[in-house]
Amino acid sequence: MTATAPAPRRARNARSGIRRGETLAGWVFTLPVIIILGIFLLIPVLMALWVSVSDWSGRGSPFSGNVNFVGLQNYGDVTTGDGLTARDFGIAMRNNAWYVLLVVPLQTALSLFLALLVNGAILRGRGFFRTAFYFPSVTATVAITVLWLFLFNPRGVVNAVLGVVGVDGPNWFADPRGIFHVLLSGVGVREGPAFLTDSGFIAVSWWNWLAGPSVAMSAFILMAIFTTSGTFMLLFLAALQNIGPEIQEAAMVDGADAWQRFWRVTLPQLRPALFTVLTLGLIGCWQVFDQIYTGTRGAPAKTTLTPAYLSYDASFLDQDWGQGAAIAFILFAIIVLFTLLQRWVLRERPVSRRRARQYELPARPATATPATVAAGPVPSPPDPSQAPGGADRGRESGGR
Repeated sequence: MTATAPAPRRARNARSGIRRGETLAGWVFTLPVIIILGIFLLIPVLMALWVSVSDWSGRGSPFSGNVNFVGLQNYGDVTTGDGLTARDFGIAMRNNAWYVLLVVPLQTALSLFLALLVNGAILRGRGFFRTAFYFPSVTATVAITVLWLFLFNPRGVVNAVLGVVGVDGPNWFADPRGIFHVLLSGVGVREGPAFLTDSGFIAVSWWNWLAGPSVAMSAFILMAIFTTSGTFMLLFLAALQNIGPEIQEAAMVDGADAWQRFWRVTLPQLRPALFTVLTLGLIGCWQVFDQIYTGTRGAPAKTTLTPAYLSYDASFLDQDWGQGAAIAFILFAIIVLFTLLQRWVLRERPVSRRRARQYELPARPATATPATVAAGPVPSPPDPSQAPGGADRGRESGGR
């Protein structure tokens, strides 16, 4: 018999565990995607960054000799200037801030509620309800916006339903009043105090910042919640189905009620899905453009103006490409900042020492080994006379 020599093994990298040659193969397979992303994503972003710090007018190449470097002038004109551009940017930020503040929590809560509803075993026809709740998300935004304009028409369905219950519906997409100012005017407050009207932020007074979204923007807020909750419902539903039933059963054995099981058991398990939903919600809300372009284009009185639409307006309509690019990069920085902030809020926190002590088990006595038993003193046999009744039994045994 002849011994067969084992096949030589490829040498592995001690740190990464990758065989020799696998790194090169990985780069070869991913190189086409890297080239495509570099040409159609990275290079345009770098060009837009150069446009934001230059005076390019949109004609010719942005790298020609006629284009001059202006530094942060475009950013300053947008954020700290005294002209109409800074005021429009402040109004757009005010509108979008209220849009984010209302849409993100409401759509997250509604999508989680819908996921819990269609995940329950007691609901019949769960497949139908999952499809019905998700259906608005697959419809084109332009079509939904046109439908919304019809529903919220002064003589539309929404005002007709409000009229049935005795409420006189507003002219939704033509009312520039903030909803909080409308509520205050109902109690006789129509002008703010001097410390709110005389000072402000980004060329907008604090009194206007606190006005809340306009009636027109409120209709867009309702539309965003209606169209996005179905998509986020699927994300929460997938996370709920990955939670084993034994965890809920263990909590029920411990005496936890339905709310305690949700708050203490289910919700912590949904943290990755919650992070994804909040991240996608923040990005989508700060980039709202289609609804504004199709519906109102910033009207009435610029109360539906958003930074994304303002960037389009400055670049393509006013031909001020530097300011348009600057607004786009400011918006990018805001999205990154809020994403990092909510990631920090939802991070995994270490268990405190005080809480860890509650889960510590009492120390058990060490088990005696044969060596310790042999080294210890040998116990003497018990004296029968010391036991109860032992003296009588001793006399009886002696008498015998």
